[in-house]
Amino acid sequence: MEMFCRQCEQTAKGEGCTIKGVCGKTAEAAVLQDLLIYNLKGIAVYTKLARELGIKSKEADLVIIKGLFTTVTNVNFDSKRLEQIIRNSFRVKEKVKKLFLDAYRDKNGSDFSGNFPQPTEWAPADSLEGLIEQGEKAGIKAGSHLEQDIRSLREILLYGLKGMAAYADHAYILGEEDEEVFSFFSIGLASLIDENLGSNDLIDLIMEFGQVNLRCLEILDKAHTNHFGQPVPMRVFSGIKKGPAIIVSGHDLYDLEQLLEQTKGSGINIYTHGEMLPSHSYPWLKKYDHLVGHFGTAWQNQQKEFDSVPAAILMTTNCIQQPRPSYTDRIFTTGLVAWPGLQHIAVNKEDNRKDFSKIIAKAKELEGFGEDTCGKEILTGFAHQAVLSLADKIVDAVKTKAVRRFFLIGGCDGSKPGRNYYTEFAKSVPEDCIILTLACGKFRFNNLDFGYIGDFPRLLDCGQCNDAYSAIKIALSLAKAFNCGVNDLPLSLILSWYEQKAVCILLTLLSLGVKNIYLGPSLPAFISKGVLGVLVEKFNIKPISTAKKDLEAILNHRGFIPRSLLRKSYLG
Repeated sequence: MEMFCRQCEQTAKGEGCTIKGVCGKTAEAAVLQDLLIYNLKGIAVYTKLARELGIKSKEADLVIIKGLFTTVTNVNFDSKRLEQIIRNSFRVKEKVKKLFLDAYRDKNGSDFSGNFPQPTEWAPADSLEGLIEQGEKAGIKAGSHLEQDIRSLREILLYGLKGMAAYADHAYILGEEDEEVFSFFSIGLASLIDENLGSNDLIDLIMEFGQVNLRCLEILDKAHTNHFGQPVPMRVFSGIKKGPAIIVSGHDLYDLEQLLEQTKGSGINIYTHGEMLPSHSYPWLKKYDHLVGHFGTAWQNQQKEFDSVPAAILMTTNCIQQPRPSYTDRIFTTGLVAWPGLQHIAVNKEDNRKDFSKIIAKAKELEGFGEDTCGKEILTGFAHQAVLSLADKIVDAVKTKAVRRFFLIGGCDGSKPGRNYYTEFAKSVPEDCIILTLACGKFRFNNLDFGYIGDFPRLLDCGQCNDAYSAIKIALSLAKAFNCGVNDLPLSLILSWYEQKAVCILLTLLSLGVKNIYLGPSLPAFISKGVLGVLVEKFNIKPISTAKKDLEAILNHRGFIPRSLLRKSYLG
C-alpha cells in the first residue's frame, strides 16, 4: 500500500511520505484520513448550498471541524477510530443532503436539477479493507491532472482549514463559536473540488481565509480569557515535587481544568508538558495548589522524557508520538487524539465532561517521584493584555533608544536537523532588543537568561500556538500606537513551522499584509515554484539561511522608527 502525505515540515526527503509517515502514521491511517477529507468535501457542498437557503446544520458543521482536526499531524493514528469517524461523517452527509434537497423543493416547488461533484455521491465500502481501497484513490495524487500551481494552492487552503479547525474546536468546547468561521469551512472545502476556480480565485480565497482565521483566533482568545481569566506573567517551576504525578501534554486547557478539579485533595501533583506551559499564567488554573510545575520541553522529546518517569501521562490534543513500550500502560489519550492500543478517556456527551478516574488510579498506583528536585523557573504569561499594559513604557523605550528592535521568534518545534538556528538566533539578538515568542519553538531557548531592559524582560512568552492572536494583537496595537503600518515597526518575524496550525497562522499574517517574514527550517513541499514566486514577490518571504547572516541583514536593513511616526498619546 502506498501513501502520499506532505502536510508537515518533516515530510520524507522534503518531498512526501510514501511508505510510513515520519510522524509514525501508517499508510493505512494516511489513506483513511484522505478518504475522510474526501467525504468532508461532499458534506461541505451540501452545507454551503443549504446556507444559501438559510438552513444550517450544527451537526454537519461540527463533523467538518472535528474531521479536519482529526487529520492534523500527530492527532489520530488509529485506523479503527478513523473508520468510525468516516462512517459517521457519511451518515451526517446523507442527513444534510436531505436537509438541502427538502429545503430547495419547499422553496422552489421542484427538485434540484443541478450537478453535484463526485464527493457528494460517495458511499463507504462495507469493510475496513474496502475503505482503504477507496482511500488510496482519494488523496493528493488524485489531483495529479491539475496544473501544478492550482494543486499547490488547493493544498495550502486545505492545510490552513485543518489548522483553523483545531482552533475552532478548542473555542467551541468552551462555548464560543462564530458563523463566519463555521460557514467558511464549507466555502473553503467546497472550493477544493470546484474546477472553475483558477489561480487568482484560489489566492483570493486564501487571503479571505487568513482574515477568517484571525476571527477564529480572536474567539479562541475570548473563550480562554472568559473561562480562565486574563493571563498574567508567571515564573513556573520546572523541577520535581515528591509524590504521585500526572503529566498533561497537548493544548487543551479545559481538560487540564477538569483533571485539576478531580484531583483536588488526592495528593497527586499535576505537571504541564510542552504547549501546556502557559496554563500556569491563567488565574482560574493557577489557583490549584497541586498544579506544581512544568515537566520537560517540546513535543518531539516526549519519548525520552516520558521513558522512565513514574508518572501517568495525559495527551489532550495533537503532539502525540509513538509511545515506547516502557510507558504504554500509563499514557492515556483524550479528545480527538488516538493511538492504537492506548487507553482513551471519552467525553460524556450529556454534560461535555470527562471522568479521569482511570488515570488518577494509575498515578496513585505508580506512587510517583521519590524526592524533590530543583529546576529553573520559566517565565511565561505575556499575552496581549499583559504586554499592552506596558505599551507606554515600550514606546518610550523605543523613543529613547533603550530598545532598538523587537524579534518575534516563534512557531513549531521539531526533530529535523537545522532547528538549532532558532537557538543561535535568539542568543545572538543584541541586548538592546526584545524577543517575543510563542508556541513550542521557544523551548529551544526559553530556559536561557536574557535579562531585562528597564522594567520588562527581554524574553516575553506570549503563550501556545493557540495564543497566536496575542502576538498579532500586540503587533497591530503597537502599529496603532506608533501611527504606522505593521511593516514599519522595528519588528522582525523569525518563524518555524511544523504542522497545519502554523500554516493557517502564516496565512493570517499574509492576509494582514505582513512582509519580510523569515521562514524555516525548510519551505513547505506543497508550495510550487510558481506559488513561491508570488509569495516572494508580494510578501518578500525569505527562507532562513544562517542566524548570523539573517540577523546582520535585518539590523543593517532597518533601524529605528522615524520620530515623525511617533505619537504622544498611545493606546486607547
